[in-house]
Amino acid sequence: MTASPASPAAAATEYGIFLPIGNGGWIMSETAPHPRATYAYNREAALTADRLGLDFVMSMAKWRGYGGRTDHWGETLESMTMMSALAEATQRVKVWATVHTNLFHPALVAKMFATLDQVSDGRCGMNVVVGAYEHEFSQMGQWRSDFSHDDRYRYTEEWLHLVQRLWSEDSVTAHGEFFTLDDCQSRPHPSRRPTLVSAGRSEAGLRFQAAHCDGSFLTAEDLPGLRAAGEHVKALAAERGRSLRTYAMLTVVLDETDAAAEARFREHGRGYDAEAITNMKLSWGLPLDRAMSMTAGDEAHEAFQTAVVVGGPASVAEQVLTHVHETGLDGLMLIFPDYLQDLPAFGELVLPTLRAES
Repeated sequence: MTASPASPAAAATEYGIFLPIGNGGWIMSETAPHPRATYAYNREAALTADRLGLDFVMSMAKWRGYGGRTDHWGETLESMTMMSALAEATQRVKVWATVHTNLFHPALVAKMFATLDQVSDGRCGMNVVVGAYEHEFSQMGQWRSDFSHDDRYRYTEEWLHLVQRLWSEDSVTAHGEFFTLDDCQSRPHPSRRPTLVSAGRSEAGLRFQAAHCDGSFLTAEDLPGLRAAGEHVKALAAERGRSLRTYAMLTVVLDETDAAAEARFREHGRGYDAEAITNMKLSWGLPLDRAMSMTAGDEAHEAFQTAVVVGGPASVAEQVLTHVHETGLDGLMLIFPDYLQDLPAFGELVLPTLRAES
């Protein structure tokens, strides 16, 4: 098994997409496009990303939706299954699947990603997620109410350590705090270690990323906050003699002119689904009064789950580059209201400018 790519700091800015694996995509609104949770839709989006020369496609894992008038994410596909199919369909783009560590045994995941390594010819990656939204897992009897936030990360560190041993050793015996393996075998091994990425803004999450991952997906209230988070996680990695790349999500509302894009943005936000948005925020652990009060702001923004850039091609390119330059991020995972309409236009009219500036 060969190593992951070395010295990520020297690489150009990466641009990828967050696939709409759940119905409604990433905008929680009755007046926005409403992608269905279908393989056909995601396949076309991934093939377009591959053709345009984007760097990666990633999908989330989601096991329960947020209801509301839009039944947001009431229908979802399974990430690893879908990304394996997309690995076969695509030729160049990296394919990153999401795994909830509290749902899948490490020996099972080791075998699945060794298989995905072959299907993708070494293009696969794993988004490691420490399951945190109780109702997603309590419905299956898979929620550990006795686990604290830090316990879940300690569990996941042991889980990931075993996965990586199974990727490189012919036999693994381990008697840990959470798992027992006796002469556990998982061959063939991957040709190269799958790329490991993870998200989370807590100190425990950032330390986990710094210690184990190739990529860190960050969130913050503003661009200075993203820069601070990125510098912090990179410093934590450097303390361990490691380096990693930093990413954030960004929604792109693109049209022929700034005025047309602004009108589209306002229309998409007009029908924001307050009930679904509140339910999502409750799943984060916010108190009901705070979750509900947060939906009382600018409705055009309430429908969107990420930072948004809005405009014609030149304006969007300028805003995206500002996002990268002011934060020091190594990449962006992009979201579109309608991937099948918006992604080709982005690839033709915006991406060349972004690549020229990388």
